Amino acid sequence: MEVPLTLGSPAPSPTTDWTALRSFAALRGQLRVSFGPACNIACWFCHDEGDIPPGLARRDPTKKQRPRSLCAGHYLTTITALMEAGLKRVYFTGGEPLASPLARPVLQRLPAPGPDASYTLITNGTRVRASQTWLADTPLNRVKVSLHYFSDDTFRAIAATRLGIVAVLDGIEAAREVFDRVELNCLLLNDNAHEIRPILDFALARRLPVQFIELVGTDFNGDRAESAAPADDVVAYLRTLTVEERTEIAGVGQGRRVFRVDGVEVEVIHRGLGRYHVGQCGTCALRSRCVEGFWALRLDHDGGLQPCLLRGDLRADVKDLLHDPVRLAEAVARHVAAFTEGTL
Repeated sequence: MEVPLTLGSPAPSPTTDWTALRSFAALRGQLRVSFGPACNIACWFCHDEGDIPPGLARRDPTKKQRPRSLCAGHYLTTITALMEAGLKRVYFTGGEPLASPLARPVLQRLPAPGPDASYTLITNGTRVRASQTWLADTPLNRVKVSLHYFSDDTFRAIAATRLGIVAVLDGIEAAREVFDRVELNCLLLNDNAHEIRPILDFALARRLPVQFIELVGTDFNGDRAESAAPADDVVAYLRTLTVEERTEIAGVGQGRRVFRVDGVEVEVIHRGLGRYHVGQCGTCALRSRCVEGFWALRLDHDGGLQPCLLRGDLRADVKDLLHDPVRLAEAVARHVAAFTEGTL
């Protein structure tokens, strides 16, 4: 059932401490909004923002994904409340966001992001062309397309799909026709190591920023851990193309190397540069496995808010607060503060 959208929330309590939430935002922390686990492909490394990945759910019917509790109005009220509370960077994910019936009613009705805020759609690209007309009528600032493959064989091996790579490449072109800012991201795997340079050449030829990412190990992809490839080779190759390199280790998440090749930005998420850990991480038994640190709040389709991909036990259920934007924002601020201070 659809709920009425509440925009322009009343002022929050002056006694609420917003420090941790606003510090998280200032350090480029993300709000990652998942429309649900539905996806038309099934990449083996998918972490589904903490839910059961589509591929695993298909292979094992005993693995149950979360039910959907949120409607478009819930999403819009929550995003608006959290942006008014200080969050600035909102990423829309899944599964595949464009496979969800909620994508259009949410994305088209988003409040204007403001000059220092942004909305990013993360997609596998295969449904962009079919959604192009209505996507043009959204306030999205950019589209980020996952390009972990550059041939039919590699696409089908990684994503367990019958689609051809042309579906992804055409989606990239469709996004470029609508949006000024289109970016690519690519996981570094032994499965696609032979295609990393062609993917980079493709990005540079179209002047598309591209991000190469080392695999984040989770319980869902642990049986394929040997497929992870380090970033060293791509870093060494980029150094033959440019001398414009800087490192970024401030802020949340993993450290990154940033190159400019003929004016095009190429990022490499490189675990060797460290990560941003906070109070809750100090005693965490999973810290040695964690390569992300605290960089995202994940809002899922069942009304959960999770500050750590590897720790589902730290997920907060905020469904009961969705009717009250002020209490919702204050609860999120308290949750972030508790995680930061290590008192969850």
